[in-house]
Amino acid sequence: MKPLLLTNAKVIVGHQLLENGYVYVEDGKITDINNGTPNISDNNVDIVDCQMNYLSPGFIDIHTHGGGGADFMDGDEDAIITASRMHLSHGTTSIYPTTLTCSDEELFLFFKNYKKVKNITENMPHLMGIHLEGPYFSPAQCGAQPKEYMQTPNPEKYMKILELGGNDIARWSSAPEIDGALELGKELSKRGIMAAIAHSDATYDEVLSAIKSGYTHVTHLYSGMSSITRRGGFRVLGVVESAYLLDVLTVEIIADGCHLPPELLRLIVKNKHNTSICLVTDSMRGAGMPEGPSILGSKANGQEVIIEGGIAKLLDHMSFAGSVATTDRLVRVMTKNVGLSMIDAVSMMTINPARFMHIDNKKGSISIGKDGDLVVFDENVNIKKIFIMGEPVIL
Repeated sequence: MKPLLLTNAKVIVGHQLLENGYVYVEDGKITDINNGTPNISDNNVDIVDCQMNYLSPGFIDIHTHGGGGADFMDGDEDAIITASRMHLSHGTTSIYPTTLTCSDEELFLFFKNYKKVKNITENMPHLMGIHLEGPYFSPAQCGAQPKEYMQTPNPEKYMKILELGGNDIARWSSAPEIDGALELGKELSKRGIMAAIAHSDATYDEVLSAIKSGYTHVTHLYSGMSSITRRGGFRVLGVVESAYLLDVLTVEIIADGCHLPPELLRLIVKNKHNTSICLVTDSMRGAGMPEGPSILGSKANGQEVIIEGGIAKLLDHMSFAGSVATTDRLVRVMTKNVGLSMIDAVSMMTINPARFMHIDNKKGSISIGKDGDLVVFDENVNIKKIFIMGEPVIL
C-alpha cells in the first residue's frame, strides 16, 4: 500500500477548517495534517489534488436498513453487500446494518449472513456492528414495525439473541416502559452494548428509570415516540421532551428534510447541544434508487410502497413508509436548509456518531493515528472521492 497525500483541500479538523491543507496517510493511518503544501521527495506516494474541495472524515451511519434495492433483512449475503456499497458511494465509510422487528428465523439468518460478509474489504465500508431495532416496542408507537412480531423482553429469549449475535451486536433499540425492558437495559450496559429508546410511549419518569438502567440514546427523535399528554388535567412529558431536558441522552435525527421539516430540525439544534446530536439515514431499500414502486422490509415479508418526492410512502399516500436518504443528503439538508455550518453538520455525521458508539479512538475525525477513512466533496456535498484506510474507493 502506497502512502497517500491529499493536498489543496479545505480540511475539516475537529471544529476548525484548514483553508488550504493537506492530510498524509501511511499504512492506513493518518500521520500528518497541516496547512500549505508539504515537501515530498519520495516518488512512491499517491498524491491527490482535492481542488479546494472539502476533505472530511468518512461519514458514519449508525441506523440504516438498506439501500440500492436491497434490505439487510432480505436473507442473503448479497443484500448486505449491495446496500453497504451503495451507501459507501455516498460517503458512508462506516455503517451499522439495522434489523427490523421480525421472526426469529429471519433475525438469526441475518446474523449468519452478517458474520460471512463483515470482513469483506474490497470497495466496502466498515461493517461496525449490528443495530437491533425491535422486537421490544410499544404497539401504540409501532410505526412501520410489524405488530405481529412485537413482544415483551424475556431473559431466556434475549439472552439467546445476545449469544447468537455475540460481539457483532453493537446497539439495541427498545421501548423502556414495557415489562422487562429495564432488565434488558442493564444487561446491555453490562456488555457494552448501546441501549436506545425507540418506538416508545414512555413518560418522563419512565425515561428517568430507563437512564438508571443503562439507556443512553434516543432513536430517530420525534419518530415513533410519545410527546406531552394530559392526565387528569396535568401535563405529562413524553420521550420527546425528555430528550431535550435530559443532557445525558444523545439523540439521532433523520435529517432528510421530510421526516423532520427544516424548521423542526432548527428547533432541535437550537435546544439540544450540537455534541449530543447525530444524523442517521434510517434508510430502506429505496435509498439510492429511482422513484417508483419499492418494498419496505424484506422481499419475503415486506409491504409494497411507493417512492416519490424523496421519501417512501404507503400506497394510499397517507403515511411515510421509510427514508430513502443517504448520508451526503443529510449533510446537505443541514447546511442548505437548516443553516448549519459545514463543520457543525459534518460533526453530526462523523465524530458524534463515533463517540456515541465508542469508536472515536479510531474513527470520526481527521487526527493523527486515526484510520484514513476520508471523503472529498464540494460546497453542495457532491461526493468527489472516497478513501477507506487510505485506499481509493472506485465510484
